[in-house]
Amino acid sequence: MPPKFVYCSITVFLSVSFLLIFLTPVMAKESNSVYEQRMALYKKTEALTQLPWYYIAAIDQYERQIDKGAGDEQLVSIRIPKEIWYGPGNATYVKDEKLISLFNGIGKDGNGDAKADSSNPEDVLYTTAMEVASYGPTEDDIKIGLWHFYKRELAVQTIKQTAKVFKKFQDIHLTKRDFPVATEYNYSYRSTWGDRRGFGGLRIHEGTDIFADYQTPVKVTTYGVVEMKGWNTYGGWRIGIRDIFNIYHYYAHLSNFAKNVKTGKVVKPGDVIGYVGSTGYGPPGTSGKFPPHLHYGMYKDNGTSEWSFDPYPYLRKWERMVKQK
Repeated sequence: MPPKFVYCSITVFLSVSFLLIFLTPVMAKESNSVYEQRMALYKKTEALTQLPWYYIAAIDQYERQIDKGAGDEQLVSIRIPKEIWYGPGNATYVKDEKLISLFNGIGKDGNGDAKADSSNPEDVLYTTAMEVASYGPTEDDIKIGLWHFYKRELAVQTIKQTAKVFKKFQDIHLTKRDFPVATEYNYSYRSTWGDRRGFGGLRIHEGTDIFADYQTPVKVTTYGVVEMKGWNTYGGWRIGIRDIFNIYHYYAHLSNFAKNVKTGKVVKPGDVIGYVGSTGYGPPGTSGKFPPHLHYGMYKDNGTSEWSFDPYPYLRKWERMVKQK
């Protein structure tokens, strides 16, 4: 190989290597800034539409959880069907806002490029926010706007609760987790999801039982809102928390609740919500029909239905995270 070619090859190799070493942190930083990019878009849309950014973020978050094709790296996950965006009967799909309006479509230009593009994140956020905000500025007005947009009460409730979480913490990237039982106490558990249960009729066990002594603190595992609190024939004193990922967390058989816990309260990982007991399998006050333990269940909502899934792998992961700290 001629010396000049060798020299050029080495130069190119070193140059490429330098660029890779130099750019890798930048590329990593850019890939990790998707949350910052989203927040910037949410706040820009708020300025244009007057709909609070945390509602815009909550709508996008809800859509991200129900759309199986949307990954977490995707900037905006809201999908508006073309017949709604461009209007019924408008098969041209021309991105002209006046033509779209003529066909009673809702698509709007949000970034000022004179195109109402259903694949443009800014246009989609602007259009969605304008639709919801068109019913008025109050909390009740926004609730009505969400109802007209989704026609599903659980969707409205989930979005409103997620908005409360985002507003309280002023952040959308909330990744902290905790184990549902205080790990400094004695406890034990194994995978019990799907086991047979007989009380109230033959059924499967929709959760994991974590056995512990009476009054062992029960903690919140993720960011969310207390959606349910009270007595349940099967679960005794129980609490239900819906998180920002459309997952309902069910804590059952509690001996009693923490004093500051109430329906509608925003909670975070580590908050104590109650204490281990053995309540349930009967009318209010029934206790002692089984050893004290926490029944922990998880239920996923996909926008049309809700179902239970095995929480055991998540409990193992969260337990390791807590103990590593």
